[in-house]
Parts: sequence; C-alpha cells; structure tokens
Amino acid sequence: MKRIVGLPVPHSKNTADYKPEEISNPSEVRLPMKMHSGSPAKPIVSVGEEVQIGQLIGEAEGRVSSPVHASVSGTVKSINEHDAVTGQKALSVTITSDGKKTVFEGLAPPAVTNTAEFLKAVHDSGVVGLGGAGYPTAPKLTLKEGTRLDYILINGAECEPYITSDTRTMIDEAEYVAEGARLMKEYLRPENILICVENNKPEAIKELERLTAGEAGIGVRVLPSKYPQGERKVLVYNVTGRIVPEGGRLTDVGCIVVNCTTVAVFAKYIQTGMPLVSKCVTVDGSAVITPKNVIAPIGTPIGRLFDACGGLKDDCKKILMGGPMMGAAVPNTELPVVKVTNALLALNAKDARPPVPTACIKCGRCIRKCPMRLMPSHIESAYEAKKIDLLKQYKVNMCAECGCCAWLCPAKRPLAQVMTLSKELLWEARQG
Repeated sequence: MKRIVGLPVPHSKNTADYKPEEISNPSEVRLPMKMHSGSPAKPIVSVGEEVQIGQLIGEAEGRVSSPVHASVSGTVKSINEHDAVTGQKALSVTITSDGKKTVFEGLAPPAVTNTAEFLKAVHDSGVVGLGGAGYPTAPKLTLKEGTRLDYILINGAECEPYITSDTRTMIDEAEYVAEGARLMKEYLRPENILICVENNKPEAIKELERLTAGEAGIGVRVLPSKYPQGERKVLVYNVTGRIVPEGGRLTDVGCIVVNCTTVAVFAKYIQTGMPLVSKCVTVDGSAVITPKNVIAPIGTPIGRLFDACGGLKDDCKKILMGGPMMGAAVPNTELPVVKVTNALLALNAKDARPPVPTACIKCGRCIRKCPMRLMPSHIESAYEAKKIDLLKQYKVNMCAECGCCAWLCPAKRPLAQVMTLSKELLWEARQG
C-alpha cells in the first residue's frame, strides 16, 4: 500500500462550526483587474458611470484571463493603479457604493446544452482557482482533443490550519458542489469524479455523501488529515497513486483538480446567472477578538472584515492573507478582498515573532518529509553559493512552496523562503 504524503500539522479549525455572517455594505470597493493568473482583465466602464451588482466591469483579455464584475451597486469613482498583496501595482476599478445592493437587470442563467456552452458559462462566471492558485477555471477545464480524463478531483481538503471557508461551502452550499460535479460529469465526461475531503470535516462529508448517493461515477473520498493534502500534485498521488512528471500537467496522468468552492460558484452561476462577486473568508488568529467566517463583497477593505469580528487586539503584530503555512503578510488593512482570499489571520507578538535560525544539523527531516521528494537543505546550500546548475539538478522548480521543510526544521532554517528565492534566481538566469 502506498504511503500517504503529508504532515500532521495542528488543525486549529476554530471557526468550522460558525456559519458565515454577511458583513454590512462597505462604503466603497476596489476591484483589481488582475485577481488571477495570466493576463489582467480590461476595464470596460468609465469614471462616473453607475454600475450594479453582477455587472461586467472588466473584460477578460486573452485565453488565460478572467472577467471581473461589480460587487456593489454605485458609481465608478476611479480607475488607476494600486498596491496589491504581491507588492506589485494592479490596475483597479474603485466603486463608491450607493448602499442599495441593486442587482444588474441584465443577469440571467446562461443556456448550457453542450460542452462549449458549459465552458463559456464557467468563463463568464468569473471563477478562478479559489483554493489560492487563482488559475482561471475555464482554460483548466478545456481539454485537448484526444485527452483521456480518468479523474476529476474536487478539492475539499482545506489542509491549511485555521481556514474553514471551504468547509462552510461544503456544508452550507453542498447542493451546488454536487450540482457542479454533475455538470462536469455530463460535459467533460471523466471516468470518475471524487469529492476529496479530509476526515476532520465530518459534517461536510455526511452532507456530500447524502447528495451524491446513487450518482454514477461521482463519489466522496475521505482522506486522512495531513498537510499539504490539498496541493494538487499531492492530492493526485494520495488519491490515485499517479505521479505528475517534472514539467508535466495533471492531464498528462489523466487528472484534473478543481477547488470545491470554485465548483459551487460556477454551478450557482449556471442556475442563477449571478457571477462571482463575494467571498466567504475565515477571520482568525491570536489577535482577532471574535474569530468568524464572514461573507464580503470582493473589493472590500480587509479592515472591514476585522471590524465585523470585533476588531483587532492591541498586540496585533502581523496580518496574513491566507493560512499560516502559505499565506502572505500584508502591509495594511486597506488592501481589498480579492477572488482568491479565503482567510485573514491576525497574529499577536508571540505568534508573529520569527524564529532565530541556527546552523543546519544535517538531520535530513526536510528531505524525508518533502512531498515533492526534494532536498531542501541541499537547495539552500546551492542557493547560498548561487550555483544555478545545482539548483536545476536539485529540481527546485518542482517545489510546491508548502513550507513543510521549514515547519519541520529543528534549526529553524528559512527553507520556505529559500525555495521561492531559488526559483527567482533560476528565472533571472534564464532571462540572460
């Protein structure tokens, strides 16, 4: 029997039983035109124009892109560049809310009777990989002619500590997850669709098993709670035993992985005509007064979400967008909720304090437990020596940046950061 890849990190799923609360309408929202991988959307509205919820305000540009829709009704205040969580500038449309929550009258469920219409509907919904990757979903589901699709894995692992927004989707909107599975079964025709859920989510498992009982080719796969179970290549291996080759795609081994909330969003769009305009976000951490799951319009300043949770404690020292393993620190609370925002963590001084690294003791833990079978300690040495050939030889580009190596390291070496910096060094070397 194959070994299940992963680590038993603390769950800290403090908000799993908290049904999401919708926050009050923000006075304005800022909608970046690039909330996804690939090309940014192109604004199609003008300053001073009135818009309504669900109205298209950013047109997808190119094959790998995603449209952007108004998340509040009101007036376009500005179209200019703003700081993004990546540290780069992003062209954004700022809308001043009128407080009326008026829905765009042009919304209607799309006609879906064949594969082409299904893929167009997925595209038009504005949905991307909502587990954090942000890759537009329509091109992911567009298969080359002759591709054999054995498995679609609906990713409900949600293995990062603290985060429970996907868990709430699988409980509160389970019918849309099940309906999305049926739509993919009908129009993509895989051999099997498995909704993959870790065993620390019993309520979600029970509801999904009820809704898919008797569905031919659709089932629920219960997995042990291990990190990084939700990483796409790890999930493929743990469920199917198949290994995605270096430089290869999941479809090379007959698989597609799609996040459970992503599936729910396009299923809801096909039934109702409402595109992706809001997100369920887990707000937690040692510096949050009342941790909750909240629903906010995309573009809402993240500070409003903390306000909805009673505010921040006086000793808040760091805010992460995402989980503690792979989340990114943010510089202020004015940054907006974007499509891929699934959690906000505020940490006190004790939890935010970085560990003090000491010399590597050559214990090999990072090597034994790396889910990609890499050698992080060797990669660190190669990076410090700026040896490009060794970084290639050690296959650093296969790193999932999950942080398992840093988590395990008794010397507290900054291995996760080194993996990212090593990839950047390789990229710079390729540029000349």
